[in-house]
Amino acid sequence: MVVQQARLLTDRGEREAARLTPAGERILSAASTLFYERGIRTVGVDAIADAAEVTKKTLYDRFGSKDRLIAAYLEQRNRVWHAFLDDQLAQRRPESPEEMILALFAALTDWLAESRRGCGFINASVELAAPDHPAMPVIVAQKQWMRAEFMAQAELAGFADTGELADRLLLLHEGALVCFRVAAMESAPEVAQRAAADLLATWPRT
Repeated sequence: MVVQQARLLTDRGEREAARLTPAGERILSAASTLFYERGIRTVGVDAIADAAEVTKKTLYDRFGSKDRLIAAYLEQRNRVWHAFLDDQLAQRRPESPEEMILALFAALTDWLAESRRGCGFINASVELAAPDHPAMPVIVAQKQWMRAEFMAQAELAGFADTGELADRLLLLHEGALVCFRVAAMESAPEVAQRAAADLLATWPRT
């Protein structure tokens, strides 16, 4: 009997990527690299325009403002994250909701190997203090999706008190991202995965 691979359950709520001109693509690519590597607040539109080989007028024509460009950067990063997860899960082939939850943790190890400055969403949330910044809904939605997916998988697995379980799993997941970056804890993803496995092994079921 063939065991069917588990799948992600929660609607990702992603907006379709805006159609951009070649200049717009270069601007977004340059901004994404600079924002992630140097920080959002330290990178000005002049540096982005220079890296993209466009004028500042072209940048503003395509995106309207730096704030809207920041939101576009995070929306794109969210799409990249989800494509990465799809690839990871296709390789790992989890066969149960419990395996799916642990696979989401395991994916962090490979993600952080290529993202040495940690989570772009967490980094951005620290820099963007204003709650009405156009990028904040993107950041919040990305974290809410992770919690919703943990909860959906927990419900499918038959765990009790799935809201509390999802909260704890999200704290482990996001804590690993913070510790990797802030505490220089290279093993944070693996430690979080082991902690999640211990949590699932002892959590009551309905």
